[in-house]
Amino acid sequence: MNRRHFLLGGTGLLAAGGFGALVGAAARAPGLDNGADAGTRLDLDAAEFHASRKFARTAFGDIAYVERGDGPAALFLHGFPLNGFQWRGALPRLAPYRRCIAPDWLGLGYTRVAPDQAVDPQAQAAMILALMDALGIASADLVANDSGGAIAQLLLTAHPERVRTVLLTNCDTEFDNPPPKLRPVIELSKQGRFVDEWLAPWWQDKALARSPQGFGGMCYADPAHPDDDAIDMYFGPLLSTQRRKALTHAYAMGLERNVLEGIGARLGRSRAPARVLWGMADDIFDAAQARPLADAFGQSRGLRKLDGYKLFWPEERPDVIAEEAQRLWAAWAPQRVR
Repeated sequence: MNRRHFLLGGTGLLAAGGFGALVGAAARAPGLDNGADAGTRLDLDAAEFHASRKFARTAFGDIAYVERGDGPAALFLHGFPLNGFQWRGALPRLAPYRRCIAPDWLGLGYTRVAPDQAVDPQAQAAMILALMDALGIASADLVANDSGGAIAQLLLTAHPERVRTVLLTNCDTEFDNPPPKLRPVIELSKQGRFVDEWLAPWWQDKALARSPQGFGGMCYADPAHPDDDAIDMYFGPLLSTQRRKALTHAYAMGLERNVLEGIGARLGRSRAPARVLWGMADDIFDAAQARPLADAFGQSRGLRKLDGYKLFWPEERPDVIAEEAQRLWAAWAPQRVR
């Protein structure tokens, strides 16, 4: 099958399970209230993000992360095949209220993965616990998108003492994991072809990446997204070496098994306040699962629907993330925040 078939015939398939790209300051959607006065830029740009990156040494490897603010910790969990740059708009908006930390998953972004380290969702959840230990974090608020949402659910149910609140956006659910449109990505990854046949053409031709048939058209409401810096930030590391390509494929293959099977009862026993925000124009994840997901939590704070927005709407509307996170965090008794 040739490149044109993959790029045009696979529309809507590639982003499944987790393409979370980011909206840069210069690429905000017109007319959106981003929580800043006219002329004020809140989003971190690529240079700032690179300069801010730190690494935490763990048994899983050297975990890349960027943080802003201080006080109680909040972890921002990105999707596939992106990295913490996805949250460049949310971090500065929420830094006055939390120690906001955006790590890169094993096999994605700038994290340096230890030799022979697994990169499946269970390993990712264990890595987050190790990162929290390395950074001296007893418990944290979780904000997650896409495949990061599945890992957030695993953390909440397996280690409830480490999670204060959960804010989920479009993501895997018990009965939509993996979503059907992710399966071609998994199959291409098994053949070692996904990165070169999908990501490389988009990295090389950014207008193609933003086209209706490309990454942007699949995942964003605004046709100006993702900008050039975001494309470079996300795809560049994954294409840098053969090992990085193999790790990207391993991440995708790790999404094949439904790690959320049977999780509903455990979500129901959770005491952590949880809120679900859903972009209703997303055709990767089934919008019909948004309400059952919100209702599954024992301390549900309900569902908010965002009409017209797709999978990666958090990058286009960091103001919504900031607004909803502050409201959710207020639901947790201050005396219990550590």
